[in-house]
Amino acid sequence: HEVTVRYISPGELMGIASALGRTTYPANALAAVDCVALAWPSQLWATFAASYPSFSANAYKAVGIRLQDAHARVIEMSTEQVEQRVAHALLKLIKQSGKKTEEGIMIDFPISRQDVAEMTGTTLHTVSRLLSAWEDQGLVKSGRQRVVVIEPHRLLVIAEGRSAKG
Repeated sequence: HEVTVRYISPGELMGIASALGRTTYPANALAAVDCVALAWPSQLWATFAASYPSFSANAYKAVGIRLQDAHARVIEMSTEQVEQRVAHALLKLIKQSGKKTEEGIMIDFPISRQDVAEMTGTTLHTVSRLLSAWEDQGLVKSGRQRVVVIEPHRLLVIAEGRSAKG
């Protein structure tokens, strides 16, 4: 069983094991689209940190963001219904990489229903059922490896667990 922990945006640091006090990073990376990744040996971490203060500052900022994300994820998984988790995941993805289109806000990289299931700790069947229902309600439009959020405000209402009638 795979779990998608996060999607990395262009320019974002990833695999920063040394900043976490580890020799290896506790996850694998998989490119959603063609990209270029720069890598360096972890034994150069101390040299880079000493020579380039902005490198070190960016790394520790990334660690802080990851920690905040992990806390939010634990809270979501333990307190939210699956519908809220899926809504939160879609909102996070459009905030991170949304592209305005005539239809709405498109997640600007290929993403499958299985990917959404892995992000939210649920099954492909549940995500398919939710997205189909939301399509019928005009909230989203999805297709093969594609999700467009048509009504982000209504999705936010679901994510926050509020009634759409209020």
